[in-house]
Amino acid sequence: MITCSAPGKVYLFGEHAVVYGESAICCAVELRTKVSVEKSDENEIIIESILGRTGLDHDTHPYVSYVIEKMRRFADIKGVRIIIESELPVGSGLGSSAAVTVASIQALNHLYECGLSLEGIAKTAHEIEKMVQGNASPTDTYVSTMGGVVMIPQRKKLDLINCPIVVGNTHKFSSTKELVGNVAKLRSDFPSVIEPILYNIGQMSILAEKLVSEGDYKTIGKLMNINQGLLDAIGVGSAELSSLVYAARGSGAISAKITGAGGGGCMVALAGENNAEDIARAIENAGGEAIITNNTKEGVRLESLHG
Repeated sequence: MITCSAPGKVYLFGEHAVVYGESAICCAVELRTKVSVEKSDENEIIIESILGRTGLDHDTHPYVSYVIEKMRRFADIKGVRIIIESELPVGSGLGSSAAVTVASIQALNHLYECGLSLEGIAKTAHEIEKMVQGNASPTDTYVSTMGGVVMIPQRKKLDLINCPIVVGNTHKFSSTKELVGNVAKLRSDFPSVIEPILYNIGQMSILAEKLVSEGDYKTIGKLMNINQGLLDAIGVGSAELSSLVYAARGSGAISAKITGAGGGGCMVALAGENNAEDIARAIENAGGEAIITNNTKEGVRLESLHG
Protein backbone atom coordinates (compact mmCIF):
# COMPACT_ATOMS: atom_id res chain seq x y z
CA MET A 1 0.00 0.00 0.00
CA ILE A 2 1.28 3.46 -0.92
CA THR A 3 0.34 6.51 1.13
CA CYS A 4 0.70 10.13 0.00
CA SER A 5 -0.44 13.32 1.70
CA ALA A 6 -1.14 16.86 0.55
CA PRO A 7 -1.64 20.03 2.61
CA GLY A 8 -4.61 22.32 2.92
CA LYS A 9 -4.27 26.04 2.40
CA VAL A 10 -5.40 29.44 3.58
CA TYR A 11 -5.74 32.57 1.50
CA LEU A 12 -4.00 35.69 2.70
CA PHE A 13 -5.54 37.57 -0.24
CA GLY A 14 -7.49 37.05 -3.40
CA GLU A 15 -10.33 34.59 -3.04
CA HIS A 16 -12.99 35.01 -5.74
CA ALA A 17 -10.96 37.70 -7.53
CA VAL A 18 -8.46 35.03 -8.64
CA VAL A 19 -11.24 33.32 -10.61
CA TYR A 20 -11.22 36.41 -12.89
CA GLY A 21 -7.45 36.51 -13.39
CA GLU A 22 -6.58 38.82 -10.50
CA SER A 23 -3.65 38.02 -8.20
CA ALA A 24 -3.95 36.03 -4.99
CA ILE A 25 -1.55 34.98 -2.25
CA CYS A 26 -2.14 31.60 -0.74
CA CYS A 27 -0.13 29.52 1.72
CA ALA A 28 -0.04 25.82 2.47
CA VAL A 29 -0.72 24.85 6.09
CA GLU A 30 0.32 21.79 8.05
CA LEU A 31 -3.14 20.23 8.02
CA ARG A 32 -3.10 17.29 5.66
CA THR A 33 -5.19 14.77 3.75
CA LYS A 34 -3.68 11.30 3.48
CA VAL A 35 -4.62 8.93 0.67
CA SER A 36 -3.56 5.27 0.70
CA VAL A 37 -3.86 3.10 -2.41
CA GLU A 38 -3.35 -0.55 -3.27
CA LYS A 39 -4.26 -2.72 -6.21
CA SER A 40 -7.33 -4.93 -5.84
CA ASP A 41 -7.33 -8.51 -7.13
CA GLU A 42 -11.05 -8.42 -7.85
CA ASN A 43 -10.71 -5.60 -10.43
CA GLU A 44 -13.07 -3.62 -8.20
CA ILE A 45 -12.85 0.10 -7.45
CA ILE A 46 -13.23 0.76 -3.71
CA ILE A 47 -13.14 4.27 -2.20
CA GLU A 48 -13.30 4.58 1.59
CA SER A 49 -13.58 7.76 3.65
CA ILE A 50 -15.53 9.27 6.52
CA LEU A 51 -18.32 9.72 3.94
CA GLY A 52 -18.64 5.94 3.47
CA ARG A 53 -17.44 3.11 1.22
CA THR A 54 -18.32 3.31 -2.45
CA GLY A 55 -17.14 2.37 -5.91
CA LEU A 56 -16.76 5.04 -8.56
CA ASP A 57 -19.32 7.53 -7.25
CA HIS A 58 -19.51 11.09 -8.54
CA ASP A 59 -21.95 12.07 -5.80
CA THR A 60 -20.25 10.78 -2.64
CA HIS A 61 -16.62 10.81 -3.83
CA PRO A 62 -16.60 13.06 -6.92
CA TYR A 63 -12.96 14.18 -6.81
CA VAL A 64 -11.43 10.75 -6.29
CA SER A 65 -13.77 9.20 -8.87
CA TYR A 66 -12.63 11.71 -11.47
CA VAL A 67 -9.00 11.15 -10.42
CA ILE A 68 -9.34 7.45 -11.24
CA GLU A 69 -10.91 8.23 -14.61
CA LYS A 70 -8.24 10.82 -15.46
CA MET A 71 -5.36 8.59 -14.36
CA ARG A 72 -6.59 5.89 -16.73
CA ARG A 73 -5.00 8.05 -19.45
CA PHE A 74 -1.62 7.13 -17.94
CA ALA A 75 -2.17 3.62 -16.56
CA ASP A 76 -4.38 0.56 -16.90
CA ILE A 77 -6.33 0.99 -13.67
CA LYS A 78 -8.83 -1.85 -13.23
CA GLY A 79 -9.02 -2.68 -9.54
CA VAL A 80 -7.84 -0.35 -6.80
CA ARG A 81 -8.67 0.37 -3.17
CA ILE A 82 -8.35 3.98 -2.01
CA ILE A 83 -8.53 5.00 1.67
CA ILE A 84 -8.88 8.69 2.59
CA GLU A 85 -8.06 10.21 5.98
CA SER A 86 -8.17 13.97 6.41
CA GLU A 87 -7.49 16.65 9.00
CA LEU A 88 -9.32 19.10 6.71
CA PRO A 89 -13.06 19.60 7.14
CA VAL A 90 -15.04 19.38 3.88
CA GLY A 91 -16.44 22.63 2.45
CA SER A 92 -14.46 24.74 4.91
CA GLY A 93 -12.32 26.95 2.66
CA LEU A 94 -9.13 25.08 3.60
CA GLY A 95 -8.73 23.35 0.24
CA SER A 96 -9.99 19.92 1.25
CA SER A 97 -11.02 19.01 -2.30
CA ALA A 98 -7.66 20.09 -3.73
CA ALA A 99 -5.75 18.14 -1.07
CA VAL A 100 -7.65 14.88 -1.64
CA THR A 101 -7.35 15.30 -5.42
CA VAL A 102 -3.62 16.02 -5.35
CA ALA A 103 -2.83 13.27 -2.82
CA SER A 104 -4.90 10.75 -4.81
CA ILE A 105 -3.15 11.61 -8.08
CA GLN A 106 0.31 11.32 -6.49
CA ALA A 107 -0.56 8.02 -4.77
CA LEU A 108 -1.78 6.49 -8.05
CA ASN A 109 1.18 8.08 -9.82
CA HIS A 110 3.50 6.07 -7.52
CA LEU A 111 1.40 2.89 -7.54
CA TYR A 112 1.25 2.66 -11.34
CA GLU A 113 4.60 4.38 -12.02
CA CYS A 114 3.00 6.97 -14.32
CA GLY A 115 5.92 9.41 -14.16
CA LEU A 116 3.79 12.54 -13.64
CA SER A 117 5.78 15.62 -12.59
CA LEU A 118 4.59 18.01 -9.89
CA GLU A 119 3.49 20.43 -12.62
CA GLY A 120 1.57 17.59 -14.25
CA ILE A 121 -0.10 16.71 -10.96
CA ALA A 122 -1.16 20.32 -10.38
CA LYS A 123 -2.51 20.61 -13.94
CA THR A 124 -4.47 17.36 -13.74
CA ALA A 125 -5.86 18.25 -10.30
CA HIS A 126 -7.06 21.63 -11.57
CA GLU A 127 -8.81 19.95 -14.50
CA ILE A 128 -10.64 17.71 -12.03
CA GLU A 129 -11.68 20.61 -9.79
CA LYS A 130 -13.10 22.38 -12.87
CA MET A 131 -15.08 19.26 -13.77
CA VAL A 132 -16.66 19.15 -10.30
CA GLN A 133 -16.96 22.87 -9.42
CA GLY A 134 -17.28 24.62 -12.77
CA ASN A 135 -15.19 27.81 -12.82
CA ALA A 136 -12.45 26.69 -10.40
CA SER A 137 -9.23 28.61 -9.78
CA PRO A 138 -5.89 26.76 -10.11
CA THR A 139 -4.79 28.20 -6.76
CA ASP A 140 -5.79 25.43 -4.36
CA THR A 141 -4.44 22.56 -6.43
CA TYR A 142 -1.17 24.35 -7.22
CA VAL A 143 -0.49 25.29 -3.59
CA SER A 144 -1.42 21.82 -2.35
CA THR A 145 1.00 20.31 -4.86
CA MET A 146 3.90 22.72 -4.35
CA GLY A 147 3.53 23.89 -0.73
CA GLY A 148 4.91 27.17 0.64
CA VAL A 149 3.49 30.61 -0.11
CA VAL A 150 2.50 31.13 -3.71
CA MET A 151 1.38 34.15 -5.70
CA ILE A 152 -1.21 33.17 -8.30
CA PRO A 153 -1.55 33.29 -11.31
CA GLN A 154 2.17 34.16 -11.52
CA ARG A 155 3.00 30.89 -9.71
CA LYS A 156 5.72 32.78 -7.88
CA LYS A 157 7.05 31.31 -4.64
CA LEU A 158 7.29 33.85 -1.81
CA ASP A 159 8.98 33.61 1.59
CA LEU A 160 7.28 31.50 4.25
CA ILE A 161 4.92 33.21 6.70
CA ASN A 162 6.82 33.14 9.98
CA CYS A 163 4.02 33.59 12.48
CA PRO A 164 1.34 31.31 13.94
CA ILE A 165 -1.83 30.87 11.89
CA VAL A 166 -5.13 30.34 13.70
CA VAL A 167 -8.01 28.84 11.76
CA GLY A 168 -11.58 29.21 13.02
CA ASN A 169 -14.18 26.78 11.70
CA THR A 170 -17.87 27.74 11.80
CA HIS A 171 -18.90 24.14 11.00
CA LYS A 172 -21.36 25.67 8.55
CA PHE A 173 -21.01 23.90 5.20
CA SER A 174 -20.72 26.06 2.11
CA SER A 175 -20.72 25.13 -1.58
CA THR A 176 -17.80 26.64 -3.51
CA LYS A 177 -19.65 26.09 -6.79
CA GLU A 178 -22.74 27.94 -5.52
CA LEU A 179 -20.78 30.86 -4.04
CA VAL A 180 -18.62 31.29 -7.16
CA GLY A 181 -21.85 31.27 -9.18
CA ASN A 182 -23.41 33.92 -6.94
CA VAL A 183 -20.42 36.23 -7.39
CA ALA A 184 -20.52 35.65 -11.16
CA LYS A 185 -24.18 36.68 -11.25
CA LEU A 186 -23.50 39.78 -9.14
CA ARG A 187 -20.65 40.70 -11.50
CA SER A 188 -22.93 40.20 -14.49
CA ASP A 189 -25.73 42.28 -12.95
CA PHE A 190 -23.51 45.12 -11.68
CA PRO A 191 -20.23 45.02 -13.61
CA SER A 192 -19.29 48.66 -12.97
CA VAL A 193 -19.53 48.05 -9.20
CA ILE A 194 -18.28 44.47 -8.78
CA GLU A 195 -15.37 44.47 -11.24
CA PRO A 196 -13.51 47.27 -9.40
CA ILE A 197 -13.97 45.37 -6.12
CA LEU A 198 -12.43 42.24 -7.63
CA TYR A 199 -9.62 44.34 -9.13
CA ASN A 200 -8.85 45.94 -5.76
CA ILE A 201 -8.77 42.54 -4.05
CA GLY A 202 -6.15 41.53 -6.62
CA GLN A 203 -4.17 44.73 -6.07
CA MET A 204 -3.78 43.89 -2.38
CA SER A 205 -1.88 40.75 -3.36
CA ILE A 206 0.48 42.81 -5.51
CA LEU A 207 1.08 45.27 -2.66
CA ALA A 208 1.59 42.42 -0.19
CA GLU A 209 4.22 40.58 -2.24
CA LYS A 210 6.99 42.88 -0.99
CA LEU A 211 5.53 42.94 2.54
CA VAL A 212 5.77 39.14 2.77
CA SER A 213 9.48 39.23 1.88
CA GLU A 214 10.01 41.97 4.48
CA GLY A 215 8.04 40.11 7.15
CA ASP A 216 5.86 43.18 7.67
CA TYR A 217 2.89 41.32 9.13
CA LYS A 218 1.37 44.44 10.66
CA THR A 219 0.81 46.00 7.23
CA ILE A 220 -0.17 42.65 5.74
CA GLY A 221 -2.78 42.46 8.51
CA LYS A 222 -4.24 45.86 7.65
CA LEU A 223 -4.64 44.80 4.02
CA MET A 224 -6.15 41.43 5.00
CA ASN A 225 -8.75 43.23 7.10
CA ILE A 226 -9.63 45.47 4.12
CA ASN A 227 -9.87 42.33 1.97
CA GLN A 228 -12.40 40.96 4.45
CA GLY A 229 -14.59 44.04 4.00
CA LEU A 230 -14.55 43.64 0.21
CA LEU A 231 -15.47 39.95 0.50
CA ASP A 232 -18.46 40.98 2.61
CA ALA A 233 -19.36 43.48 -0.11
CA ILE A 234 -19.62 40.75 -2.76
CA GLY A 235 -21.90 38.68 -0.56
CA VAL A 236 -19.69 35.80 0.57
CA GLY A 237 -19.68 36.61 4.29
CA SER A 238 -21.94 35.17 6.96
CA ALA A 239 -22.96 36.05 10.50
CA GLU A 240 -21.01 33.07 11.85
CA LEU A 241 -17.83 34.05 10.02
CA SER A 242 -18.11 37.67 11.11
CA SER A 243 -18.51 36.59 14.72
CA LEU A 244 -15.25 34.60 14.60
CA VAL A 245 -13.41 37.31 12.65
CA TYR A 246 -14.25 40.01 15.19
CA ALA A 247 -13.57 37.70 18.15
CA ALA A 248 -10.08 37.03 16.77
CA ARG A 249 -9.37 40.70 16.14
CA GLY A 250 -10.67 41.60 19.58
CA SER A 251 -8.24 39.17 21.21
CA GLY A 252 -5.19 40.68 19.52
CA ALA A 253 -4.96 39.00 16.10
CA ILE A 254 -2.83 40.85 13.56
CA SER A 255 -5.60 40.20 11.06
CA ALA A 256 -8.66 38.04 10.58
CA LYS A 257 -10.67 37.29 7.45
CA ILE A 258 -12.54 34.65 5.51
CA THR A 259 -10.44 32.02 3.79
CA GLY A 260 -11.82 30.34 0.70
CA ALA A 261 -15.24 30.65 -0.85
CA GLY A 262 -16.97 32.00 2.29
CA GLY A 263 -20.62 31.63 3.17
CA GLY A 264 -19.54 29.41 6.07
CA GLY A 265 -16.49 27.24 6.47
CA CYS A 266 -13.41 28.88 7.95
CA MET A 267 -11.73 32.15 8.73
CA VAL A 268 -8.02 32.69 9.24
CA ALA A 269 -6.12 34.90 11.66
CA LEU A 270 -2.44 35.78 11.84
CA ALA A 271 -1.17 35.72 15.42
CA GLY A 272 1.76 37.26 17.22
CA GLU A 273 4.44 35.10 18.82
CA ASN A 274 2.63 34.80 22.14
CA ASN A 275 -1.10 35.22 21.58
CA ALA A 276 -2.18 32.31 19.34
CA GLU A 277 -3.75 30.53 22.32
CA ASP A 278 -5.70 33.67 23.31
CA ILE A 279 -7.03 34.02 19.77
CA ALA A 280 -8.00 30.35 19.66
CA ARG A 281 -9.89 30.69 22.95
CA ALA A 282 -11.75 33.76 21.68
CA ILE A 283 -12.78 31.91 18.52
CA GLU A 284 -14.07 28.97 20.57
CA ASN A 285 -15.92 31.31 22.96
CA ALA A 286 -17.62 32.80 19.89
CA GLY A 287 -18.87 29.35 18.86
CA GLY A 288 -16.16 28.19 16.47
CA GLU A 289 -13.60 25.42 16.49
CA ALA A 290 -10.03 26.76 16.58
CA ILE A 291 -6.96 25.14 15.07
CA ILE A 292 -3.48 26.58 15.56
CA THR A 293 -1.21 25.69 12.66
CA ASN A 294 1.73 26.96 10.63
CA ASN A 295 2.69 27.62 7.05
CA THR A 296 4.58 24.68 5.52
CA LYS A 297 7.05 24.58 2.65
CA GLU A 298 6.09 20.98 1.83
CA GLY A 299 3.42 20.23 -0.75
CA VAL A 300 2.33 16.74 -1.77
CA ARG A 301 4.65 14.10 -0.38
CA LEU A 302 5.12 10.35 -0.22
CA GLU A 303 4.43 9.15 3.32
CA SER A 304 4.93 5.42 2.95
CA LEU A 305 5.45 2.71 0.32
CA HIS A 306 4.13 -0.04 2.59
CA GLY A 307 1.06 1.25 4.40
